[in-house]
Amino acid sequence: MEKSREVTEVLNDLVMINNDRIAGYNRAIRELKPGDGDLKLLFDRMIIESQQIKSDLANEIQVLHGDVEKGSSEMGKIYRAWMDVKAVFTGENRHTILSNCEEGEDAVQRAYKKALEIDRLPAFLRDLLSNQQNMLRYSHDEIRNLRNQYA
Repeated sequence: MEKSREVTEVLNDLVMINNDRIAGYNRAIRELKPGDGDLKLLFDRMIIESQQIKSDLANEIQVLHGDVEKGSSEMGKIYRAWMDVKAVFTGENRHTILSNCEEGEDAVQRAYKKALEIDRLPAFLRDLLSNQQNMLRYSHDEIRNLRNQYA
């Protein structure tokens, strides 16, 4: 039972980081200018990606008879508050928005790395999380490459 609770907590941490990611990209979309339709499409795709990941995580949590978290992580709240302050001082341009998104993607990668370090994680969940991390790493690199174009 202890292992099941620990695994559920790990999965719920990832649910919350994906909630943070969705909120971050919704925030980024609000900062876009009318000519930034390409970024809106990209951010919408990243939101859909996290919604699917959350759904997969929620299924596994329910199999473990756990409750799925609905909120966001404390770090996500702090990060979004920092984004708000930073936007006031730097303005909302493509480079700034993409830099903020990359910071969020870095946090997602750290969360997955931490989750995959848990020894008691069953192999099938380790595979699921590893696949999700790789998919999210691709998105991270896409954001980073776009940010570099506007440096």
